Order: sequence, then structure tokens, then C-alpha cells
Amino acid sequence: MLVVMTPTGLPELDVARVRRYCADRVPEHVRDQIRVECEVTDRHLTIVECRPPWNPELIGPEWTRLPIARLAYTKTRRTWQLYYRDRNLRFHRFDQVPSTATIADLLAEVERDPTGIFWG
Repeated sequence: MLVVMTPTGLPELDVARVRRYCADRVPEHVRDQIRVECEVTDRHLTIVECRPPWNPELIGPEWTRLPIARLAYTKTRRTWQLYYRDRNLRFHRFDQVPSTATIADLLAEVERDPTGIFWG
């Protein structure tokens, strides 16, 4: 199977799937209050919750960005691993799901969130 890679070296279809997941997570009519976005780097994708400033005059117009989950890619094995964020904004391997070649499995686990570690 031919896998098309992005300039960052991540599988193009997987990046598109995560971006679509993020876009679909929040209904359009509330996107002025909350958004979910995907940050892309060379080795991983980070799902980020974004919220507007509670007082733009006091803290400025920038939205806050809180990482929710990280999906890390291992090119040599062509597999994805899921990571969760702790209260200190450090990521740790979520060992309740194994590494997988199918990123949809990890997105399903983030959505299901049986431990409340991703969405609370």
C-alpha cells in the first residue's frame, strides 16, 4: 500500500483525518466560544482545545490553547501511539491502547475517553 507523506513526514491521510476529527468535534454555532484544532510537527499531532480570552482588555485578544492529546508517529514502524497530558502540560504514554497503524483507533479512544483523562 502506498502511503503519501506530508512535508513533515507524517502520513497525509492520517493528518487529514485528525484535522477533520478536530473540526467536527465542535458544532459550528459555538465556534466563537470553543474550537478544537490540530497542531502538526515532524513527529506528532497534538489535539488542542482553544478558548477565547475571558477579558480581552485585561489579557489581550489571544485565545488560550490547552493540549488535550498527542498522537506520535514512528516512521520506521509506521505506527501511532497515544499520549495524554498531565496537569504540568507534560505528555505521557497512554498505555491502555497499543500502538497501531490505524490512527482512527486512537481517535476513537480519545473520543470515548473512558478514564476522563482527555476531555475531563
